[in-house]
Amino acid sequence: MASQEHPVASSSHPVQIPALQGPHADDEKKPKDKKSKAAATSAYPLELQPAPEFFDHRIKIFDKLKAEYDEWVKAQPREEIEITLLDGSKRKGTSWESSPMSIALEINKGLADRIVIAKVDGNVWDLERPLEASCSLQLLDFEHPEGKRVFWHSSAHVLGEAAERHYGCHLCIGPPTEEGFFYEMAIDERPVTNADYPALEKVSEMAIKEKQKFERLVVPKETLLEMFAYNKYKKQLIESKIPDGTSTTVYRCGPMVDLCVGPHIPHTGKIKAFMVTKNSASYFLGDPNNDSLQRIYGISFPDKKQLKEYKEFLAEAAKRDHRKIGKEQELFFFNELSPGSAFFLPHGTRIYNTLVELMRSEYFKRGYQEVISPNMYNHKVWETSGHWQNYKDDMFLLDIEKEKWALKPMNCPGHCLIFDSRDRSYKELPIRMAEFGIIHRNEASGALTGLTRVRRFVQDDTHVFCMPSQIEEEINALFDFMQHIYGLFGFDFHLELSTRPDNYLGTIETWNEAELQLKTALEKQYPGKWEINPGDGAFYGPKIDITIRDALRRSFQCATIQLDFQLPERFNLKYRSAEESQNQDKPPSRPVIIHRAILGSLERFIAIITEHFAGKWPFWLSPRQILVVPVAVPYQQYASEVGNKLSSLGLYVDVDNSSETLNKKIRNGEIAQYNFILVVGQEELDSNSVNVRNRDDVGTKAKGQMISLDEVAQKFLTLKSSRSLTNKY
Repeated sequence: MASQEHPVASSSHPVQIPALQGPHADDEKKPKDKKSKAAATSAYPLELQPAPEFFDHRIKIFDKLKAEYDEWVKAQPREEIEITLLDGSKRKGTSWESSPMSIALEINKGLADRIVIAKVDGNVWDLERPLEASCSLQLLDFEHPEGKRVFWHSSAHVLGEAAERHYGCHLCIGPPTEEGFFYEMAIDERPVTNADYPALEKVSEMAIKEKQKFERLVVPKETLLEMFAYNKYKKQLIESKIPDGTSTTVYRCGPMVDLCVGPHIPHTGKIKAFMVTKNSASYFLGDPNNDSLQRIYGISFPDKKQLKEYKEFLAEAAKRDHRKIGKEQELFFFNELSPGSAFFLPHGTRIYNTLVELMRSEYFKRGYQEVISPNMYNHKVWETSGHWQNYKDDMFLLDIEKEKWALKPMNCPGHCLIFDSRDRSYKELPIRMAEFGIIHRNEASGALTGLTRVRRFVQDDTHVFCMPSQIEEEINALFDFMQHIYGLFGFDFHLELSTRPDNYLGTIETWNEAELQLKTALEKQYPGKWEINPGDGAFYGPKIDITIRDALRRSFQCATIQLDFQLPERFNLKYRSAEESQNQDKPPSRPVIIHRAILGSLERFIAIITEHFAGKWPFWLSPRQILVVPVAVPYQQYASEVGNKLSSLGLYVDVDNSSETLNKKIRNGEIAQYNFILVVGQEELDSNSVNVRNRDDVGTKAKGQMISLDEVAQKFLTLKSSRSLTNKY
């Protein structure tokens, strides 16, 4: 996609710039504000003096090539060209002189100030790069997804420049992400800490104030190796990713020169707000066998107000952190004796089981058959499925009786064995085989993050074995299933079709047919509301990835629908068609497998909904639905009777017969997020009723409502069965 780093070139390398001149020359000596003072306390000076030698080495080569390129551009013939804008209007221009920025300025200056990147004939294009011929032109601002990625990609270069100037480090890659950008670098002396952030931000701000232009050059491989000779990481990328005799692009901003396909914003001054957010350790190219690196993350905006809003978002996200709420509400915990495996406590198990019960109730309505398959298989199963060749590094391997075994990282091979356990007829299809199977994946220890990235988890996994003629109907049914489930949680969603990856199995013809069927289903159900995600399919088939958005508008990929023509072939699965049933000599037919999950990993889904609801669970999902509180000791027995009756109906009820005051009991119940608090005293005892306090009325002038016990019990049952998001009965 636009603004991704070149596979060869991801960011720049450690070099130092000449001593600062002008208004910033004394910044290091005379801190003027708190941030500057903090920067001055860093273990490194604000900027290394003298600058690393590779700065000058890089810039000399770049300047020489840039001068040659500028002369070449001057020599190109100028011709009148026509530029077609998105609204269909047309503008006149001159080849090798007119640029997207000059066209934007013709329209109005406000537009020119706002845009960050252009698309020329559908390809992302630097705003000040000359147009070469008649073309279509689209101007994108920060709010456009591609504009945002370019903006953050350019900001990553600014962070890379700051790191080079501050540490003298060697940079590796620096791409944009879904929430900003990061840069990886090799720093030998010590790890990065948050004490370094003020200095990095200060140097970044200096680069931004200088409005450093992003300049683009196409450079041959041999010259690239010379330009980046000082950096072994860049050399490896160049040597492994760029074919001999070819070229790729580099970009310069200030002293920073980096391998990069771009494009970029016109200059660093477009960045009005910049913040370093976090850091972590990483490995070069993500391989633990490679050098250990430092990764620094950041975020930036074209408006300071947006950074303020982002900080408010971070504060709210911290309050909603599922690890924090999980501890406060005693839902789950982790232990180093089984890393990446959650221990679900009683209240967390209630949520877990409620989700399973939800899916099982839908399975019953939708014709699914639930199965249970083994957790461990001989390596022969994984060789047949292709996982041994393509997924082995992510599996937990075992040596048993001189043979290789593995814990299952997914359920599909086991379901293939179940399908193949006897002869099958077309009359049985489709078979919708569901399992809440325990899965293990060998995630790196540094990647484990609460419930969102674990080693042991359970999926709401299903494999639909069907005839090719049934594919469209089954996918439409899955769309309906998915919409229903996500609607219960208040999620909206986005769809992407992930197509053939490089390590695909099977023939291109089969893949083309599979992708065409998914495209057809998507366009019929969601016309114009889905996107292509090229090369990100599973090795056995294309897939539809569904991304949900939570209350904070964050995106999470949960559901997946994968069309698989490979596993039926590899496991030699077959069924007898109507024609074959009458002609025994005719070979049996091959089913198609549709892999699907809606919740995905239950563990990860629980993390998502914990933060989505901020721990304020809807009644049907809540592990603490009702708290009964007596106003005094004489009413404790009645409180227990109320609790027992409601509990017998399948509701989660607690009774607080402690010695705390009434107000303290109610306050504790509110903090614990009980949906309803039932207060009982003499009046309630005499009338066999309760006084109901609704969690959502806390802080308002609303008072408790007196209602008979029988009536409130029925209302609670109705509210539970409705699976409503509102706490109103």
